[in-house]
Amino acid sequence: MISLHRNGVLGSAWWRRLGVMTTKEIRQLLRDPILLGFMAFVFTANIYLQGSSVSMQLNRAAMVVLDADHSAQSRELIHRFRPPYFRLDGEIGSAREAIGLLDRGQVMLALDIPPGFGEAIQRGETTAVQLQVDATHPMPAYLATSYAAQIVGQFSLAAALEREGLSIESLDELPTVVNDQRAWFNPNQKDTWFMPISELLEGITLFAILLPAAAMVKEKERGTVEQLLVSPLTPFQIMFPKVLAMTLVILLGASLSLFAILGPVFEVPMRGSLSLFYIVTTLYIFTNAGIGLYIATVARNLAQVGLLSMLVLGPILLLSGLWTPPEAMPVWMRWATLASPMRHFVDLGYGILLKGAGLDVLWDSVLAIALLGVLILALGMRRFRRQFS
Repeated sequence: MISLHRNGVLGSAWWRRLGVMTTKEIRQLLRDPILLGFMAFVFTANIYLQGSSVSMQLNRAAMVVLDADHSAQSRELIHRFRPPYFRLDGEIGSAREAIGLLDRGQVMLALDIPPGFGEAIQRGETTAVQLQVDATHPMPAYLATSYAAQIVGQFSLAAALEREGLSIESLDELPTVVNDQRAWFNPNQKDTWFMPISELLEGITLFAILLPAAAMVKEKERGTVEQLLVSPLTPFQIMFPKVLAMTLVILLGASLSLFAILGPVFEVPMRGSLSLFYIVTTLYIFTNAGIGLYIATVARNLAQVGLLSMLVLGPILLLSGLWTPPEAMPVWMRWATLASPMRHFVDLGYGILLKGAGLDVLWDSVLAIALLGVLILALGMRRFRRQFS
């Protein structure tokens, strides 16, 4: 009975110390207005700015026209290059002027229609137009070229049908192969669904590394870590409350992003279980907290923590598959992405929020984060104990 009572008292004291230390960490964070302001910016304004301003779609690409024909056919072709994909900035008088505008980056496209374009179409002869594209930024240039090819192809088909006395509507009476495309999960292919979620996952990753490291280094800068070590607290009781407190704060920031920005502003559907998202996010934060604790044992001040966090965050983001699909990477780098916790967290984030997937589909990503978390957190704790033993 005495042994059971003693174990109960020790267990109660252990939990009481954990609660007190966690509360202490939260209060210390609340006394840092700069860090709180930075967190608020990342989880709100930064997500809004990225979702509103960054687009990987073609939108109002500037275009000029050199029309040497001035026929009804040339005017019709020019009229087909219209918003929202293209923006006509006027007509120019020479090819040299077009080259100058492209060189200075004032326009993206220059359409050159040769003399006799309309007459050649009326006679049923082959003719051509020239489209010069500024491909400095390859993605919009590729989209502009593809859309322009479709526009010219449709114009050519309409002209051929008109010459034969037919119309586009008459093709519906002929047997055809219908290309019926369906886009899953993001039917309208909105960047405003993809970009905000990307920024949310990046923000969670940043603070999961930065906050535990900063909390630990502050103890070193103030000289209070030695006082904690001579107290009845174990190294685990000193370190774990920092991770737990920062996890609660990051989850609060993620909730602010979900319910104040992603949902109301960008109308992200959030089809899956939010409870599952919070669980895997907590697991992911604990995984990256091990990296932050390891950084804290190396850094001597907050400035070094910031620099080392950025140094570690770069490879994590590049290997996450967030911006470049792993299938497009070299083989050795494709295997290296499996060692990045964010690679698996990205699959979980989009799988839960956009696809509505559950553990029956995402179990392998959860298992990967759990295994990486055990390894990384164990290394961080071991390094911490060795430093202050």
